[in-house]
Amino acid sequence: MPVRSAVQTLPLRWFTLRRRVIATGLVAAAVAAWALHPTGAVDLADGKAMRHSGLKAAWQAGNVAVLVRHGERCDRSNNACLGDADGITLAGSRVASNVGDGLQALGMGNAQVLTSPLTRTQQTAMFMFGAAATPQDWLMNCRKTMLKDVVAHKQPGHNMVLVTHSECMNALEQQAGIHGSDGPGYASALFVSIDPVTGTPKVLGDLNASEWPRLLRHFKG
Repeated sequence: MPVRSAVQTLPLRWFTLRRRVIATGLVAAAVAAWALHPTGAVDLADGKAMRHSGLKAAWQAGNVAVLVRHGERCDRSNNACLGDADGITLAGSRVASNVGDGLQALGMGNAQVLTSPLTRTQQTAMFMFGAAATPQDWLMNCRKTMLKDVVAHKQPGHNMVLVTHSECMNALEQQAGIHGSDGPGYASALFVSIDPVTGTPKVLGDLNASEWPRLLRHFKG
Protein backbone atom coordinates (compact mmCIF):
# COMPACT_ATOMS: atom_id res chain seq x y z
CA MET A 1 0.00 0.00 0.00
CA PRO A 2 2.69 2.63 0.81
CA VAL A 3 4.34 2.02 -2.57
CA ARG A 4 1.02 2.26 -4.40
CA SER A 5 0.14 5.46 -2.50
CA ALA A 6 3.45 7.05 -3.46
CA VAL A 7 2.93 6.14 -7.12
CA GLN A 8 -0.60 7.57 -7.07
CA THR A 9 0.49 10.90 -5.54
CA LEU A 10 3.55 11.39 -7.78
CA PRO A 11 1.62 12.75 -10.77
CA LEU A 12 -0.13 15.34 -8.56
CA ARG A 13 3.17 16.54 -7.15
CA TRP A 14 4.68 16.67 -10.62
CA PHE A 15 1.82 18.76 -12.00
CA THR A 16 1.99 21.08 -8.99
CA LEU A 17 5.73 21.60 -9.55
CA ARG A 18 5.14 22.11 -13.26
CA ARG A 19 2.54 24.80 -12.55
CA ARG A 20 4.98 26.58 -10.24
CA VAL A 21 7.71 26.52 -12.88
CA ILE A 22 5.32 27.90 -15.49
CA ALA A 23 4.12 30.62 -13.11
CA THR A 24 7.70 31.60 -12.30
CA GLY A 25 8.50 31.78 -16.00
CA LEU A 26 5.48 34.00 -16.66
CA VAL A 27 6.52 36.40 -13.90
CA ALA A 28 10.06 36.55 -15.26
CA ALA A 29 8.71 37.23 -18.75
CA ALA A 30 6.50 40.00 -17.42
CA VAL A 31 9.44 41.64 -15.64
CA ALA A 32 11.54 41.40 -18.80
CA ALA A 33 8.73 42.91 -20.86
CA TRP A 34 8.38 45.79 -18.40
CA ALA A 35 12.12 46.42 -18.56
CA LEU A 36 11.95 46.62 -22.35
CA HIS A 37 8.72 48.65 -22.40
CA PRO A 38 8.53 50.61 -19.13
CA THR A 39 5.18 52.15 -18.20
CA GLY A 40 6.61 55.50 -17.22
CA ALA A 41 9.71 57.46 -16.30
CA VAL A 42 11.09 56.83 -12.80
CA ASP A 43 10.73 59.42 -10.04
CA LEU A 44 14.18 60.91 -9.46
CA ALA A 45 13.14 62.19 -6.03
CA ASP A 46 13.52 58.59 -4.89
CA GLY A 47 17.12 58.11 -3.76
CA LYS A 48 17.48 54.57 -5.05
CA ALA A 49 15.95 55.45 -8.41
CA MET A 50 18.20 58.51 -8.71
CA ARG A 51 21.36 56.53 -8.00
CA HIS A 52 20.43 53.77 -10.44
CA SER A 53 19.56 56.31 -13.12
CA GLY A 54 23.15 57.47 -13.51
CA LEU A 55 22.04 61.11 -13.43
CA LYS A 56 24.90 62.36 -11.26
CA ALA A 57 27.66 60.98 -13.47
CA ALA A 58 25.85 62.00 -16.66
CA TRP A 59 25.31 65.55 -15.40
CA GLN A 60 28.91 65.94 -14.31
CA ALA A 61 30.04 64.73 -17.74
CA GLY A 62 27.76 67.22 -19.51
CA ASN A 63 25.66 64.50 -21.13
CA VAL A 64 22.18 65.57 -19.98
CA ALA A 65 19.27 67.38 -21.60
CA VAL A 66 16.59 68.39 -19.09
CA LEU A 67 13.18 69.45 -20.35
CA VAL A 68 11.26 71.78 -18.03
CA ARG A 69 7.60 72.59 -18.51
CA HIS A 70 6.67 76.26 -18.21
CA GLY A 71 5.14 77.64 -15.01
CA GLU A 72 1.45 77.94 -14.25
CA ARG A 73 -0.48 79.42 -17.17
CA CYS A 74 -2.28 82.69 -16.49
CA ASP A 75 -5.15 81.88 -18.86
CA ARG A 76 -5.91 78.62 -17.04
CA SER A 77 -5.74 79.87 -13.47
CA ASN A 78 -7.51 82.19 -11.07
CA ASN A 79 -4.20 83.23 -9.55
CA ALA A 80 -2.75 86.68 -10.16
CA CYS A 81 -0.92 87.04 -13.46
CA LEU A 82 2.45 88.57 -14.17
CA GLY A 83 0.95 90.53 -17.05
CA ASP A 84 -0.56 89.34 -20.30
CA ALA A 85 -2.88 86.34 -20.31
CA ASP A 86 -0.50 84.30 -22.47
CA GLY A 87 2.13 84.37 -19.74
CA ILE A 88 2.45 82.71 -16.33
CA THR A 89 1.09 83.57 -12.89
CA LEU A 90 2.95 85.14 -9.99
CA ALA A 91 2.79 81.80 -8.22
CA GLY A 92 4.22 80.16 -11.33
CA SER A 93 7.11 82.63 -11.40
CA ARG A 94 8.05 81.73 -7.81
CA VAL A 95 8.00 78.03 -8.63
CA ALA A 96 10.13 78.67 -11.72
CA SER A 97 12.66 80.54 -9.59
CA ASN A 98 12.88 77.58 -7.19
CA VAL A 99 13.41 75.16 -10.08
CA GLY A 100 16.16 77.42 -11.39
CA ASP A 101 17.79 77.36 -7.96
CA GLY A 102 17.70 73.57 -8.08
CA LEU A 103 19.40 73.46 -11.46
CA GLN A 104 21.99 75.99 -10.31
CA ALA A 105 22.71 73.69 -7.35
CA LEU A 106 23.35 70.82 -9.77
CA GLY A 107 25.79 73.06 -11.62
CA MET A 108 25.09 75.20 -14.68
CA GLY A 109 28.67 76.13 -15.54
CA ASN A 110 28.66 74.20 -18.81
CA ALA A 111 24.95 74.33 -19.62
CA GLN A 112 23.06 75.79 -22.55
CA VAL A 113 19.53 77.17 -22.03
CA LEU A 114 16.96 77.17 -24.84
CA THR A 115 13.26 77.98 -24.72
CA SER A 116 10.10 77.83 -26.77
CA PRO A 117 9.31 81.26 -28.22
CA LEU A 118 5.94 81.54 -26.45
CA THR A 119 5.53 84.09 -23.65
CA ARG A 120 4.89 81.54 -20.89
CA THR A 121 8.09 79.63 -21.61
CA GLN A 122 10.24 82.73 -22.02
CA GLN A 123 8.94 84.13 -18.73
CA THR A 124 9.63 80.80 -17.02
CA ALA A 125 13.21 80.75 -18.31
CA MET A 126 13.74 84.33 -17.17
CA PHE A 127 12.61 83.56 -13.62
CA MET A 128 14.62 80.35 -13.56
CA PHE A 129 17.94 81.98 -14.43
CA GLY A 130 17.45 85.75 -14.34
CA ALA A 131 18.32 86.11 -18.01
CA ALA A 132 16.66 85.66 -21.38
CA ALA A 133 17.10 82.29 -23.08
CA THR A 134 17.51 81.61 -26.78
CA PRO A 135 14.09 80.91 -28.40
CA GLN A 136 13.76 77.86 -30.64
CA ASP A 137 10.68 77.04 -32.74
CA TRP A 138 11.28 73.28 -32.43
CA LEU A 139 10.57 73.54 -28.70
CA MET A 140 7.02 74.54 -29.63
CA ASN A 141 6.47 72.58 -32.87
CA CYS A 142 7.61 69.34 -31.38
CA ARG A 143 5.15 66.48 -31.66
CA LYS A 144 6.72 64.51 -34.51
CA THR A 145 10.47 64.99 -34.04
CA MET A 146 11.07 66.06 -30.44
CA LEU A 147 13.51 63.31 -29.49
CA LYS A 148 15.44 63.67 -32.76
CA ASP A 149 15.65 67.45 -32.29
CA VAL A 150 16.91 67.15 -28.72
CA VAL A 151 19.69 64.81 -29.85
CA ALA A 152 20.55 67.07 -32.80
CA HIS A 153 20.90 70.21 -30.64
CA LYS A 154 22.81 68.60 -27.77
CA GLN A 155 26.45 69.75 -27.69
CA PRO A 156 28.95 67.18 -26.33
CA GLY A 157 30.17 68.06 -22.86
CA HIS A 158 27.45 70.65 -22.27
CA ASN A 159 24.22 69.98 -20.39
CA MET A 160 21.15 71.50 -22.02
CA VAL A 161 18.07 72.98 -20.32
CA LEU A 162 14.99 73.18 -22.54
CA VAL A 163 12.01 75.21 -21.33
CA THR A 164 9.08 73.79 -23.24
CA HIS A 165 5.52 72.44 -23.11
CA SER A 166 3.72 69.38 -21.79
CA GLU A 167 2.95 68.06 -25.27
CA CYS A 168 6.65 68.25 -26.18
CA MET A 169 7.65 66.30 -23.08
CA ASN A 170 4.94 63.74 -23.76
CA ALA A 171 6.11 63.45 -27.37
CA LEU A 172 9.69 62.77 -26.31
CA GLU A 173 8.61 60.05 -23.89
CA GLN A 174 6.46 58.37 -26.53
CA GLN A 175 9.25 58.53 -29.12
CA ALA A 176 11.63 57.02 -26.53
CA GLY A 177 9.22 54.14 -25.87
CA ILE A 178 8.03 55.43 -22.48
CA HIS A 179 4.29 54.96 -21.97
CA GLY A 180 1.77 55.34 -19.17
CA SER A 181 2.86 58.72 -17.85
CA ASP A 182 0.21 61.02 -16.36
CA GLY A 183 1.82 63.98 -18.07
CA PRO A 184 4.13 66.63 -16.62
CA GLY A 185 2.91 69.17 -14.08
CA TYR A 186 3.82 72.83 -14.22
CA ALA A 187 7.59 73.39 -13.98
CA SER A 188 8.29 69.66 -13.73
CA ALA A 189 11.46 68.29 -15.31
CA LEU A 190 12.31 65.33 -17.53
CA PHE A 191 15.96 64.25 -17.63
CA VAL A 192 17.47 62.57 -20.70
CA SER A 193 21.08 61.48 -21.19
CA ILE A 194 22.67 61.62 -24.64
CA ASP A 195 25.63 59.35 -25.30
CA PRO A 196 28.40 61.70 -26.54
CA VAL A 197 29.77 59.11 -29.00
CA THR A 198 26.70 57.40 -30.44
CA GLY A 199 24.08 60.08 -29.76
CA THR A 200 21.87 57.43 -28.18
CA PRO A 201 19.25 58.99 -25.85
CA LYS A 202 18.07 57.45 -22.58
CA VAL A 203 15.26 58.77 -20.39
CA LEU A 204 16.70 58.89 -16.87
CA GLY A 205 13.56 59.97 -15.02
CA ASP A 206 11.37 62.91 -14.10
CA LEU A 207 10.89 65.28 -11.18
CA ASN A 208 7.98 67.36 -9.91
CA ALA A 209 8.71 71.01 -9.19
CA SER A 210 8.28 70.53 -5.42
CA GLU A 211 10.73 67.61 -5.27
CA TRP A 212 14.00 69.45 -5.97
CA PRO A 213 15.15 69.46 -2.30
CA ARG A 214 14.90 65.65 -2.22
CA LEU A 215 16.79 65.24 -5.50
CA LEU A 216 19.56 67.57 -4.35
CA ARG A 217 19.90 65.73 -1.04
CA HIS A 218 20.40 62.43 -2.86
CA PHE A 219 22.56 64.04 -5.57
CA LYS A 220 24.99 65.48 -3.04
CA GLY A 221 24.89 62.51 -0.66
